[in-house]
Amino acid sequence: MYRRPTLIAAATVGAFALTVLPAAATATPAQIATSKTNGVAYLKSLQAPDGSYAGSGLSNEWAFSALAAAGTAAVDVTPGGDTSKNARTVYRNLLATSGWPSSSPVVTDYERATLNAYAAGIDPARVSASRNLIADIYRYWQTAEPGYFGPSANFNGTVFAALALNGAKTQSGQVRVPQELREAVITRIRANQHNDGGWNFAKAEGNATELAKTSDIDMTGAAMAALCVSGVPHTDTDIVQAKAFLKSKLVANSGAFNAMFGVNTNSNGWAVSGLNTCGINPQTGDFLTSTGKTPLDFLIAQQFNPGGGFKYLPSDTGPSAYASVDGLRAVAGGGFTSAPPLPATTGAPQWAGQGTFTSGTAAKLALTVDDGAGTLKVCSVSLTPTASTTTLGAILDAAVASATPSGCVTSVTPASGTGTITSINGKANSGSNVWKVSTDGSSFTTATRGTTVGVGDTIAVRWGV
Repeated sequence: MYRRPTLIAAATVGAFALTVLPAAATATPAQIATSKTNGVAYLKSLQAPDGSYAGSGLSNEWAFSALAAAGTAAVDVTPGGDTSKNARTVYRNLLATSGWPSSSPVVTDYERATLNAYAAGIDPARVSASRNLIADIYRYWQTAEPGYFGPSANFNGTVFAALALNGAKTQSGQVRVPQELREAVITRIRANQHNDGGWNFAKAEGNATELAKTSDIDMTGAAMAALCVSGVPHTDTDIVQAKAFLKSKLVANSGAFNAMFGVNTNSNGWAVSGLNTCGINPQTGDFLTSTGKTPLDFLIAQQFNPGGGFKYLPSDTGPSAYASVDGLRAVAGGGFTSAPPLPATTGAPQWAGQGTFTSGTAAKLALTVDDGAGTLKVCSVSLTPTASTTTLGAILDAAVASATPSGCVTSVTPASGTGTITSINGKANSGSNVWKVSTDGSSFTTATRGTTVGVGDTIAVRWGV
């Protein structure tokens, strides 16, 4: 049913909620509320007796993105009321295992997990003492093609890197990655936009033949969302062109998008999630057809009620788990991940995550190094802490010895102590231009070897004023 090359369905950032709709909209707030209620009930029915959604191979973990968009906390989803097997705890335990995701992981494994862990209320950088999903994604930075994550030929790995790194914010709601990283990825996404205004799964940058090919509905929705969640406004020329491409694919009598492989729920869901993320109402203006139909009309028509599941094709006679995720998330106003709702379970916190390093347990941290001259280095640093916190000096030293990709840090001055860092990679402080550090998107301050770093902190060092 799905034709996703690596990443099978996805989840936001969605800042847009369809709660108060214009009179021109054809799907009413009451219809949307009913769709959400029944859709959540169906997704709850997919939970296994052990509390799991994710497993080996194709699994239902994308349900977390849709549940969060619809206002249901994963920690409240339990099999038969057994809170010890709540969906969040079981998923976190899976992500923390050394054998997950497989012996041959790809970057989209970690992007998928980041988006869904965030929606489930698991801090993706602090899954456990040894599991940092943000650092796992950083490992796939392409040094020879800066801005791409994973092989550039598989362009969707870069799109979902943008969705995961920008959409899965810190627990306080801060974008954890530095602006320089965001801009590098934005540049690559723009360069892959096809002539018709949309995008496809494969790389098109620099290839006139690929750029001239017809775009994919699904990937256009995801790439739009990736740009918008990275800070690009919906008035940007590339977003306007993408919007026009989607409009050109609308089917007047149903409100569906005519996707590459025909009309289906998943393509519609991805397109609507892209519009949602960009703050573009999918029920008015360009997306209200001449017969008064909208993409939400189509999605709601695909839902079985009161069962709540969505069918993949209009001709199908039963629901599909993946179509139900994509359909519900879009109808609920979500993009490709959502902040976790406050739990209804008494005493359950909104967030779960590792609080400190565990001495003697190997850990990973995400690091960027910006020399102020346009050379951004991105890597995952491995180290074994000896206390509940570590220092910037220890991390930079570890990066010299063991970082993926390598070469992120080649030298640090001074080589010991706790004082001010005066040089990294041979670039020395000069007047007011000095090395500064930020953790988890905080303001940059003077970098010292003794700067405290905690478990899961996303670290950015840069040279400048």
